[in-house]
Amino acid sequence: MIFLLEEPSMKTLLEGLLPRLFPGMVAGEHFLCIKHEGKSDLDASIPRKLQAWRIPNDRFVILRDNDNAACVDLKARFVRLCQQSGRPDTLIRLVCQELESWYIGDLSALAEAYGDSKLSSPALQKRFVDPDAWQKPSAELARLIPGFQKGSAARAMAESLVADRNTSTSFRFFVNGVRCLAGEMGYPA
Repeated sequence: MIFLLEEPSMKTLLEGLLPRLFPGMVAGEHFLCIKHEGKSDLDASIPRKLQAWRIPNDRFVILRDNDNAACVDLKARFVRLCQQSGRPDTLIRLVCQELESWYIGDLSALAEAYGDSKLSSPALQKRFVDPDAWQKPSAELARLIPGFQKGSAARAMAESLVADRNTSTSFRFFVNGVRCLAGEMGYPA
């Protein structure tokens, strides 16, 4: 599986998380994460990478923040782009709204990653009941966690996120999509 990712923190997260979701999977051997420097860089590189890739049976996954765009329109644009590039089987997943939505979708993992039980308090559980609805979850995390940084957060959360308890719908869609894709490719899902 080849993951085309919007930003370096997505690469950091997936390289730690995917081997936990799929024991035996190794970064660089069973999957490759290709980071980009933002949405524009990712969007421009998709056709080139999809058309140029020549390894048979490899499958692509595009992962990008939604950032308040119209999800249906954005996904339809990527579907057309993948079809035009000869890769209609590409899995497209949008993070609603930012990667940090996935973190607030599992406050127990957040508390574990930062060693602060207050991060999974009932008040925060109630506040973040719909993590994908938050416009700027990164700003909320920066307010809650002194010194919050995207890169170190991705590394810490890769070790702590639990797929089955995460309340982020976009995270669950991502995990389920990758599980299906892995099954199609012969990995135990």
